[in-house]
Amino acid sequence: MENTLSPGLYIVATPIGNLGDITLRAVETLRGACAVACEDTRVTGKLLHHLGLKKRLIRYDDHAGEADRERLLALMEAEPVALVSDAGTPLISDPGYRLVRTARERGIAVTSLPGPNAAVVAMTLSGLPNDRFLFAGFLPNKAKAREDVLTDLARVPATLVFYETAPRLDASLAAIAHVLPGREVAVARELTKKFEECRSGSPQELAAHYAAHPPKGEIVLLIAPPGDEPMGEIDVDSLLREALAGAKASQAAAAVAKATGLDRKTLYARALELK
Repeated sequence: MENTLSPGLYIVATPIGNLGDITLRAVETLRGACAVACEDTRVTGKLLHHLGLKKRLIRYDDHAGEADRERLLALMEAEPVALVSDAGTPLISDPGYRLVRTARERGIAVTSLPGPNAAVVAMTLSGLPNDRFLFAGFLPNKAKAREDVLTDLARVPATLVFYETAPRLDASLAAIAHVLPGREVAVARELTKKFEECRSGSPQELAAHYAAHPPKGEIVLLIAPPGDEPMGEIDVDSLLREALAGAKASQAAAAVAKATGLDRKTLYARALELK
């Protein structure tokens, strides 16, 4: 039946590729909502058409201002309003957290429906340690900021998970090779679609592959956690050689020290020998 939902905000996860991944509960919630707040009305309109639903669509994206938020809040005080992103679970590297925060502060009921999420799908496909992982959104566009983020997260004892775009993949792999030499990396793309793939290896191996086979679509980039091998078992020379490709000895030593916890001065002396 239409409109059996109570007033409030309903956070609805939508498919990241395969439309068959929509849940029954998501369909019923979208059917019962008086309006659907979305990033792109064209994208959400196609999904609703596929589901045989016709709903009032309200654009709510990164450019939405306070007035847009207030209109939605006023509506959900009286009616059920669904919030969706273009794909996957809303609020995960998508707009909406201010809307949720304000709704909770005002006592408006907020319900979140579980469903598709690219980071989690990629994590399960990667074969990397999954007992602990850190999702860190998108890496920055600028090279210095990108390397700063990787440096800050270098010693986090968890698999690192980022969203990335195809045009920026090469630059991100190069940054990982420089800042986190020796780490295994996985690239997951076209998730849940016909040409889904998850490829792993060193950043250099992956960069070479994608230089020959340019990727398309959205990407999840995963980096293995720092190793816990005894220091004597770490192949320091291999790590330094990787880091020395296009970097000064001091920079290579600093990168390997950050990734392994080994003494920077000792690594620098060895880097000079390898140069």
